[in-house]
Amino acid sequence: MEKEQFQHFTKLLLEKKAKLVEDATRTLAKDDIKIQDYSGDFADIASGESYRDFLLRIRDREAKLIKKIDKALSRIKEGSFGICDDCGEEIGFKRLEARPVTTLCIQCKTKQEELEKARE
Repeated sequence: MEKEQFQHFTKLLLEKKAKLVEDATRTLAKDDIKIQDYSGDFADIASGESYRDFLLRIRDREAKLIKKIDKALSRIKEGSFGICDDCGEEIGFKRLEARPVTTLCIQCKTKQEELEKARE
């Protein structure tokens, strides 16, 4: 991979991480995820709790994505970014554009998904 491509993906990953951190900060600052003293009926209470749980699940998934972004940035620094963990071949540029945190080429990911499907 060329230096310009590494720079491109570094910028892409850092921008995505900054957006995720900003969104998480904004969510945590909102009153709608804090535990409230509900004085409404049971439907209002259930609706509020359901919405709060939904937001927290989203933020949990985003926290996991931030960790993957950090690992991808580390791989860029190490020079192993864009190399498939399974077969050692280069991951296609289009795949990296679509999912820059990926560690598998499309063939190995397809094989992994087929194995997971067969186990079910």
